[in-house]
Amino acid sequence: MAADIVRLLELTSWRAFDVAATGRVLAGSDESGSTQLVELADGESTPLTALPGAVTGRYLPGERAVVVQHDTDGNERGQLSLLRLDEPRARPARLPDLQPLVRDPAHVNRLLDVLPGRIVYATNRRNGVDFDVVIRHVETGAEEIAYDQGGMVLEATASPDGRHLALTVPADRAMSDQLLLVDTATREVLALTGRDEPARHGQIGWLPDGLAVTTDADRDRAGIARIDPRTGARHWLVTSDEHDLTGWLSPDGSTLLAQANDDGASRLALHDAATGDLLRTIRLPADGWCSYPLPAPTWSPDSRLVALSFSAPAVPGDALLVIAATGECESLTGSAAQLDGLVEPSSHRVPARDGEQVPCFVFAPREADPRLAGSAVLIVHGGPESQAVRTFSPIAQALVAQGHTVLVPNVRGSTGYGKRWYSADDGRNRLESVADLGDLHDWLPSIGLDAGRAALWGGSYGGYMVLAGLAFQPERWAAGVDIVGISSLVTFLENTAAYRRAHREREYGSLAADAEFLHSASPLTKVASISAPLFVLHGANDPRVPLSEARQIATAVRANGLECELRVYDDEGHGLAKRTNRLDAYPRALAFLARHLAKQA
Repeated sequence: MAADIVRLLELTSWRAFDVAATGRVLAGSDESGSTQLVELADGESTPLTALPGAVTGRYLPGERAVVVQHDTDGNERGQLSLLRLDEPRARPARLPDLQPLVRDPAHVNRLLDVLPGRIVYATNRRNGVDFDVVIRHVETGAEEIAYDQGGMVLEATASPDGRHLALTVPADRAMSDQLLLVDTATREVLALTGRDEPARHGQIGWLPDGLAVTTDADRDRAGIARIDPRTGARHWLVTSDEHDLTGWLSPDGSTLLAQANDDGASRLALHDAATGDLLRTIRLPADGWCSYPLPAPTWSPDSRLVALSFSAPAVPGDALLVIAATGECESLTGSAAQLDGLVEPSSHRVPARDGEQVPCFVFAPREADPRLAGSAVLIVHGGPESQAVRTFSPIAQALVAQGHTVLVPNVRGSTGYGKRWYSADDGRNRLESVADLGDLHDWLPSIGLDAGRAALWGGSYGGYMVLAGLAFQPERWAAGVDIVGISSLVTFLENTAAYRRAHREREYGSLAADAEFLHSASPLTKVASISAPLFVLHGANDPRVPLSEARQIATAVRANGLECELRVYDDEGHGLAKRTNRLDAYPRALAFLARHLAKQA
C-alpha cells in the first residue's frame, strides 16, 4: 500500500506556461519536488529555476527573459522577478540570481499580462484588500497605475498597443463578474456589463473590431462571443447547447482555440475568429483535460503555435504543442511512460432526492484486497466553483490500488454543467450540495459496494464537505480525511485573508446578513453528532482557510472521545505543494482509511 502511493507521488509531471515564436516552450516540472521552470526545445529540457517553493512564469515578449512569480512557503503573497536567459548559467537560478521586479513580501502581487518591455500585474499594497492594476516598465522600473477602483481583479488583458486594458472584477452575485474597459492613459473606466448581471466573463482577447470573451451571459452553457468595446453589445461566435465552451484568441485576432467541456474531458477545435466557423479539430493524446486547474493554453506571439497543459487519468501531466495551421498536436514530454496499470474511470449520473442527477466518475479496483473489497471513498473537489475533471490523481489511483472503489462526484455547485448547476448551492442552498453526498451514499449498493464502509476525502471546500458529511449525516460515513477544510463558515469568513472575504461572501453569504444560517450550516456547530474518526491535514501559512479551522475541529472531535489525527506543515499554504510533505502525509492518510474501512474479522 505505502509503496503504491510513494511511487505515484514520485511521478514527474509537466505543464506549459508559455511558448515563444521559435517554438521554445516555458514549462513547469515537479521533478525536484515542487514545480520549477524548465525550457523545452529541440527535444531537450533545460532547468531554469531551483527556488524553495513552486513557481510560475511567462516569457517577456521580444527578449530572452522570463518573468517569474514566486512566494514563500505557500503564503500566496506572490513576488515577481526577471530571469535573463541570454546570460550563461552553470546551474538553475536561485532567488539571489533573479533580478527583482516587484518585491513586496507583505502583499499579494499577481502577474496578469506581459508586453514588450512591460508587465501588467495586480497588487493589494494600497490597503491590503483592494487590488490595483499596475503597468511596470521592466528596464526603468517606472510604474503606472491603470486601475484602482477597488475589488479583486480576476483577469486583465492589455490591447496590442497597450492603450487599453480589458479586465474583470467580481459582481454583486455569486459566480458573476463585471467586464470593464480601462483607458491606460486617462484611467477612464467603461463598464461593458452590469454589476447585477448573473454571468461570468473570461479568457479575454483583442479582436480587430472588439473583444473575444468566454461568457454565459443570457445562457446556461458558456460560449464565446464578440463584445463591442464601445457599447457592450454581444454577438455569439461559437456556442453549444450541450457543453460549456472556453475560447482563447490568437494574438493576431484571426483564430480561436475553443475547448468544449464534455463531462470533464476536453474537446479542442480551431475556429475562424471573424465568423466562428470551424477550421479544424485537434486530436489529443487521450481522453483527458487541458487548462484549468492547470495553466491555460498560450499562443505564441506570431499566432502559429499553442502550448497546452494536458493530463488524463493515466497521464500525470504533459506539455503539448499545437501547430495552428494544421491542428497537429505533439507531446513534448512523456509522463505516461513512467508507470502502467493506472485505472480509467467510468462516468455515471447518480439519481438525487429531488429528481436531479449528480455527475460522478467511478474508479473500480482491478484486484481488490479482500479486506477492502466493497469499500468506497468519495473524493470531493474544492471550490466550490470548480469541477472534477478527467485528470491524473495520485490519491484516487493509490486508493484504487489499495482495493477501495473511488467515487469522484460533481455535486451541485460544480462548474462544467451549466449555470443552473453551479448556482444550485449558492447562499442558503449550501446544504443542498451536502445532501448530494447522502444521495451518492444511498447509490453505493447499486454498484455492489458496502454502504457501511464508506469514507469522505476532500480539500479546501471539499474539506468542508467532508466535515459537513460527517456532522450532518453521521450514520452514513465511517471515516473522513479533511485537507485544508472549513470547519465553521463563520470563523472562516472572520479569519480568512481580508482581500478574500468579500469575494467569498458572495458565494457563502455575508456575516452581516446571514450569520445565523452560516452558523447552522457549519460542521463545528454539529460536531457533537460526528461519530466517525477524522484525519486532518493543514498548511501553517494558509491565507485562504486559516489553520485555526483545522485546530478547532480537531479539538472538538477529540473532546468527544473520537480519534482525530491533525498534521500541520510549517512550510505549506493552501494544500501540500511540496513532494516531501505529500510523501509524509498521504501514506498516513491512506493507512488511516485502510484501517477504518477494512472488513471486520
